Amino acid sequence: MDDISALIREAKPLYFARKRRRNIIKSTLAIVAALWIGIAAYNPVQPQNYGFYWDSGYFSAENTVSVIEEMGLPTDEYGLLMVG
Repeated sequence: MDDISALIREAKPLYFARKRRRNIIKSTLAIVAALWIGIAAYNPVQPQNYGFYWDSGYFSAENTVSVIEEMGLPTDEYGLLMVG
């Protein structure tokens, strides 16, 4: 019985030190996550627009002419890009 009590007394500080370290890691990660979410909320990512803008009037909004044809590329009778 004394051996078990001695083992418990020896392990008790190690157990609480490990528990304390885990709690510190958890709280640090929670703080970092909260900061990350807060920064992302105030600085949203702006979408990148590559190519032509639809609202600039470069392309017509009607489906009578192909976009490829408006760009000046060779097209077939269906408005698809001609290859070859």
